[in-house]
This record gives sequence, structure tokens and C-alpha cells, in this order.
Amino acid sequence: MADIAIDIGGEIFHAFFEDKDAPKTCARFRQLLPYRDRIIHVRWSGEACWIPMGERDLSIGYENATSYPAPGQIIVHPGQITGVSETEILVAYGPCCFASKAGQLAGNHFLTIREGLDRLATVCRSVLWDGNKPIVFSAGG
Repeated sequence: MADIAIDIGGEIFHAFFEDKDAPKTCARFRQLLPYRDRIIHVRWSGEACWIPMGERDLSIGYENATSYPAPGQIIVHPGQITGVSETEILVAYGPCCFASKAGQLAGNHFLTIREGLDRLATVCRSVLWDGNKPIVFSAGG
């Protein structure tokens, strides 16, 4: 059974925490559940959507960080550490190199969607062409 249900504009995906490799990030995100926001398409990173969190301080450092999340991998950038980009969550659905207007970034890979990646790509491409969608992360999958 999945750890998280993710609802993107009515499409449900199931994701698993990466507790072994990103324990602090996973623990902090669990505290935020249920987490509701809007998801938009990235500008510089390729095939991904993101949730801008502004100046929100998650009080996490880097762990299990990557600049190249694979489709279905969800990463969080702890923006307050670098001062280069804001805190944000990124959902990769295709080839991706995580970046901002200031250049390449890294984010903590803490969640993975393992199934339905074709549906994820369809939903995320819809975000690109049709605009933002509501997103909800809920405990239990």
C-alpha cells in the first residue's frame, strides 16, 4: 500500500516515501499533511510541474539531492539554504534537469510515484497547455 495519495486536478496517484534516503525530508512533509496547493508547469527544468512555496522554511537541509529526477520522482528544494531559488516541490513526468533562472538546482528526492506514469505525463502536459491545477497530498494510498 502506498504512503501518499496525490490528487492532481481529479487524477489520483499513489506515492511512496523515500524514508531510507531522505528521512528528515519525509518526516517534515508528513507534518504538512494534508497539503493543498496549486501546481504549475516549470519554466526552465524540462518536463516537470512545480509548487512554489515562496519563503516557507521547511527547516531541512539537503539529503538524497538530485538535479535530474526521473519520471515519477518528487523532490523538494529547501530554498532558504541557497538564497538562489524559493522553497518548492517539483514533480517530474519526463526528462528533467532541475533549474531556476539562476541556473541548475538540486532538490531532495523524497517521494516516488511508481505506477501510472503515462497518466502523470498526460495530467502534467495539461497543466502546461491549460494552466494550473489543484493538488492535494493525503496520508494513505
